[in-house]
Amino acid sequence: MLDVNRGSVVDTPVPAEVGVVVDVAPITIDGTPMWLLLDEAGRIGRWHIATGTYEHLATTTVPTEDGHEPRIGRTPRRRLHASVDGAFAAVVNDYGRLGEVLDLRAGRITMTLDNEGYQEATVPFSLVFADHAGRTVVVHRTGWNRLDVSAAGTGELLTERSLTSYGPNEPRPEHYLDYFHGALYLSPDGRRILDDGWIWHPVGFPSVWSVERWLTDNVWESEDGPTSVCGREYYWDSAMTWIDSTRVAVEGIGDDDAVMQPGARIFDTNRTEQGDLWKLPTAVEVVRVQGPAGRFFSDGTHLFNSDAEGLHMWNPNDGVHLATMPEFSPTHHHRKGGEFLELAPGMVRTWALR
Repeated sequence: MLDVNRGSVVDTPVPAEVGVVVDVAPITIDGTPMWLLLDEAGRIGRWHIATGTYEHLATTTVPTEDGHEPRIGRTPRRRLHASVDGAFAAVVNDYGRLGEVLDLRAGRITMTLDNEGYQEATVPFSLVFADHAGRTVVVHRTGWNRLDVSAAGTGELLTERSLTSYGPNEPRPEHYLDYFHGALYLSPDGRRILDDGWIWHPVGFPSVWSVERWLTDNVWESEDGPTSVCGREYYWDSAMTWIDSTRVAVEGIGDDDAVMQPGARIFDTNRTEQGDLWKLPTAVEVVRVQGPAGRFFSDGTHLFNSDAEGLHMWNPNDGVHLATMPEFSPTHHHRKGGEFLELAPGMVRTWALR
């Protein structure tokens, strides 16, 4: 069991002025861990659970896209993203095409997002906040095979480059990327992105590239610079996390959804070998952990997975199971604050590993 002396799970009702919470996002204000809440009415607020302080900041105008036909069991759902300092938020429709970025200090929309569709129902809306050159930027999907970076406060496009689409009997342009971008994960040091995308026919194909090089040296980095992590036929949109700024953990042991076994594969993205898919450099697998499934989190030292049985802790260096906290299945993790949070009807359940 996880050490109960570290504290028990705390159940806290959501603030009375908040409706049904549909998502939360971790933020840190002046060194203090807090959460942003998004409710079903589109209201966004800042909540310090320990003190009970809540402040409404803005309201999203993103439509819900409820009319979409489900694909691979997915229907559009609202998702909340936040910059680390809580100054900006984005509300997007995972498995849809629309979203927006909001300046929470002014309570105004700074960007309207549209990923242009095409197989959008197969992936979450690709988006992540990062910091570059002293300002907050947002990486966002602008096409099925294209990501861009914009200044979160102004919407200024920072990755201007030519289009790579082409028609019948036209030559394939340089830098063309045959890849459906998926969920994005920023490394703890803020320098690289893990992309849970897929390629046709279909093959889940998570990849890693440098956001730092993208914004300083090579505007085509997201097309030309990826390192492959692994390939799994008919298997993507699964759990994954950065362990530290080098290693990533990817859910599922196997190379096809028909034979996938529960577990985690851990890859060192700083070490590569020649891969078969696209002939790209491929990260070296360093550990296989039998068993983890559900959601993945990390505090930089341990791998955690959250499933119906509870919260489990593993050693990513050797795959040894370390502990389990039963009957607590967190849906979110505040990495800086060390707090795990489970969304439940009318409340949140929290526990911190400190």
